[in-house]
Amino acid sequence: MRAVDLIQKKRDGLELSTEEIHWLVSGYVTGSVPDYQMSALAMAIYFKGMSMRETRDLTMAMVGTGEQMDLSAIHGIKTDKHSTGGVGDKVTLILAPLVASFGVPVAKMSGRGLGHTGGTLDKLESIKGYQIERTKTEFIQQVQEIGLSVIGQSDRMVKADKQLYALRDVTATVDSIPLIASSVMSKKIAAGADAILLDVTVGDGAFMKTEEEAIQLSETMVSLGKEVGRQTVAVITNMSQPLGRAIGNRLEVLEAIDIMKGEGRSDITDFICELAQMMLELAGVQKSLVEIREKLTNGEALEKFEAMIQAQGGDIIDLYRPVQVKYVVEVKAEQDGYVSALPALEFGLFAMKLGAGRAIKTDALDYESGIVFDKKVGDEIKKGDTLAKIYSNQKITENLLTEFKKNVRIGSERIIQKEILKIIN
Repeated sequence: MRAVDLIQKKRDGLELSTEEIHWLVSGYVTGSVPDYQMSALAMAIYFKGMSMRETRDLTMAMVGTGEQMDLSAIHGIKTDKHSTGGVGDKVTLILAPLVASFGVPVAKMSGRGLGHTGGTLDKLESIKGYQIERTKTEFIQQVQEIGLSVIGQSDRMVKADKQLYALRDVTATVDSIPLIASSVMSKKIAAGADAILLDVTVGDGAFMKTEEEAIQLSETMVSLGKEVGRQTVAVITNMSQPLGRAIGNRLEVLEAIDIMKGEGRSDITDFICELAQMMLELAGVQKSLVEIREKLTNGEALEKFEAMIQAQGGDIIDLYRPVQVKYVVEVKAEQDGYVSALPALEFGLFAMKLGAGRAIKTDALDYESGIVFDKKVGDEIKKGDTLAKIYSNQKITENLLTEFKKNVRIGSERIIQKEILKIIN
């Protein structure tokens, strides 16, 4: 078998066999298939696509290139959640402890952010002492004891994905549905959960720009999960504006705490309750939205969150500490009306310039910087009202302030945006 022949086969739009796919993935991890040939294959897949069978074979071949987590020692149906990324996405910080507060174990491995999308691990690491690195034994024991753990993805799992993702990132082949689906689902399958909720974001601040693309990706990932015996549901969610009020690591942690105190905006609170209901249903637990909201806002979810922070070395006093920055700049509205657009991508990139995100993986983060919106799309605003506050350790120049303001759209009519656009199961 030769890699060049298989590249040509895929280039010509033909299907690769199960054996051929496994040979390619194994050869890439061991080094017998070099980067330049795997780059060519990725580009061929980008243009010619893959059948569902090929995508499944690619996913399982990748799973086989590293260790797999056995969670059978944890009682009950183990749940996991994955987001395809967005701006201000602090959902995991709230959803995981909320679901765990119902006695459903949540065993989650998360990733870091890159570019305009924030990563759950980065938010958690803004809490002094929080340890994202845990052994398999520690991870399982913690879920057994408190029903919840969020840790970093082990380098020993799905080695092919780590190599292939880095390659795709520099060869313009990231946004290929078979490659995205196999990347996400290989990690979720290897992580060992029985039930998986997929939050597939779509819109300005997401990798999927259209609902059609998001539906295709969701259907592919749900099929992959079900084919290997995992209860899987995908929710297509709106990422046209930042999620919630805050963008920035510590700011998002503080917003998550507010939501778990019952002090969050009703739109994000309702959204998280709906996701929790779906995640609980995957575990066979039927709860009304009223019951879920009560658990979210009465302190029980917050207690679980605190228990996880402490179990993983985090400082509870530091958890509640306000942000510490040199500059806080209020952005005032310049006209009356309704907020009609807050482009998520633009504000994600703005926060990245403040240090809240990474342009490249080696960039250091400023955990304290970011943006907090006082008004969101659909809210009424008067001239002179505070629209947002910018938290920064670098001086906010007039040019930066102008850049921020030019992305704020204020119109004469109220726009109502839905958070959940479609459910794929």
